[in-house]
Amino acid sequence: MFLLWGKHIRKYYLRYFIFVLLGVAALISVDYIQLRIPEIIGEIVDKLNQEGSIDINSAYFANLIKEVFIVAAVMFGGRIVWRLSLFYASHRIEERIRNEMFLKAERLDLSYYHDNKVGTIMSWFTNDVESLSEFLGWGTLMMIDGVFLTTLALTKMFLLDYSLSLIMLLPIALIVLWGALVESKMSKIWRLRQESNDDLYDYSQENFTGIRVIKAFVKENQQIIEFSKHARKNRDINVKFTAVSVFFDVIIEIIIAGIAAILIGFGGWFVYGTVTGTPISLFGREVLLEPGQLVTFYGYFDSLIWPLIALGQVVTMFSQARTSYSRIEHYLDSDERLLEAVDAVDVDITGKIEFKDFSFKYKDSEIDSLSNISLTINPGENIGIIGTVGSGKSTLVNALVRLFNVEEGTLFIDDVDIMKIKIASLRNGVSIAPQDNFLFSDTIKNNIAFSDVDRDIEEVRNAARFADVDTDISQFEEGYDSLMGENGHTVSGGQKQRISLARAYLKSAPILILDDSVSAVDLKTEERILDNIKEKRAGKTTIIIASRVSTVMELDKVIVLKNGTLEAFDTPKNLKKNSETFSKMVMLQELEKEKGANNG
Repeated sequence: MFLLWGKHIRKYYLRYFIFVLLGVAALISVDYIQLRIPEIIGEIVDKLNQEGSIDINSAYFANLIKEVFIVAAVMFGGRIVWRLSLFYASHRIEERIRNEMFLKAERLDLSYYHDNKVGTIMSWFTNDVESLSEFLGWGTLMMIDGVFLTTLALTKMFLLDYSLSLIMLLPIALIVLWGALVESKMSKIWRLRQESNDDLYDYSQENFTGIRVIKAFVKENQQIIEFSKHARKNRDINVKFTAVSVFFDVIIEIIIAGIAAILIGFGGWFVYGTVTGTPISLFGREVLLEPGQLVTFYGYFDSLIWPLIALGQVVTMFSQARTSYSRIEHYLDSDERLLEAVDAVDVDITGKIEFKDFSFKYKDSEIDSLSNISLTINPGENIGIIGTVGSGKSTLVNALVRLFNVEEGTLFIDDVDIMKIKIASLRNGVSIAPQDNFLFSDTIKNNIAFSDVDRDIEEVRNAARFADVDTDISQFEEGYDSLMGENGHTVSGGQKQRISLARAYLKSAPILILDDSVSAVDLKTEERILDNIKEKRAGKTTIIIASRVSTVMELDKVIVLKNGTLEAFDTPKNLKKNSETFSKMVMLQELEKEKGANNG
């Protein structure tokens, strides 16, 4: 019997056992009672053979009609029960597994998404889960129906005439052997098909995300040609899989047709011998088969046709589901690097941050992104971070929200090792406006109130005023109820950046991190935002990564990074004297101002 077995699915068999049991019981009941139909037909044939006719007004005929209606009613009710039970269980398992996969996605660290493309992961969530659900629903139905209906039918056939039944066993055995031979081949082709789907998903997702770039460079035709290559590869694998599946089904149909021919041929021969008084001897005994018995026997065989055909479909579904489940299982078993220590604690964060000889290297990288960083940020300080491109600015702040593991004893929040703080507690105490300024396809209000959707509109407006974007939003036709396009494509870069800043501010966390969050705004808007930070964030720690020196000139202290090392950490005034990188950036900005003034 085909059965998917693994730690991520077997637990659901027990959870929904009662529904499966009810469905199986109903299915077996239907299988058992439907075999009464061939017997009724056989009885009618024998009655006609003996008496030549049947009186439709007789009690005998009335009882037959009544029995047929009872059989039909039981079959109708049983089919409703097994459909509701089995498909309810399969869809619930599908839902549970998909939820489990989504929760897994939230626990995985960022490096996992660097190694696996979004399109591939979406293929696991859609194609593979649906393939699994189809087998758990229709596949379970066909498998159970095939096993029990075949067993019941064969039992009745042997009880009726074992000689004719033995003749049929060989071709039936061929069907089972054929299914076993084909299943492994179909499983391999299905895996190739799913991998091809992954490639198609990846390519499509990447093009949809970058559609503006494609249009801007007039590369539509080039991308269409490339997409056609992926689509043809996917088509060829699908055609190959379909060809194998159809070939398998055709062979099954041929064998079934052969069995029917054998049954009619041998059965007719046996009936002829019985009727003429010259019974055929087979397997050491005389075969006595009446016409009605042959009709009943053929009715039993007719009941076998569906299970035998279903066997082919079960083989196909099982090969698909087994491959899909192995991909899902591999995903769910992926290492979760962001694990909490067994002695992790909750911390009521106040805002003190301390780096002690802190170093960090990304996976597969040969050099440290940050090396030997040592500094202390006191609660309530406004800190800037500047440095050359690739100097490790974003890496430094990402460590504060535990987007990756760090070495124990090198980073402390409120004097507690960050590796000993519960992740939820840490992230509740830190708010970040990331560099990519990602926005959801939702209303502006819901984007700003993402940390707490129950915030009222006035609190949302105050956050927008803090980010100096309230006036812009008010000019939209639907104001704060305006729907954002995918990743905020309906607003400008500066507006998107400030909405992201408002979202981070509304969380009211003790530590606020702004990763290059004012680079897309003009200097006056930047100045207003910095003034708001001083006023509204007084007593709370704020860290600002900046690409312009002007952004950090009024902050308490500035971290200057160069090639992953700490060049200086001091007040802006002192850095002009003791930091080569800082003083150079100040000089370059002043030259830009002079150039702009001269051009004006």
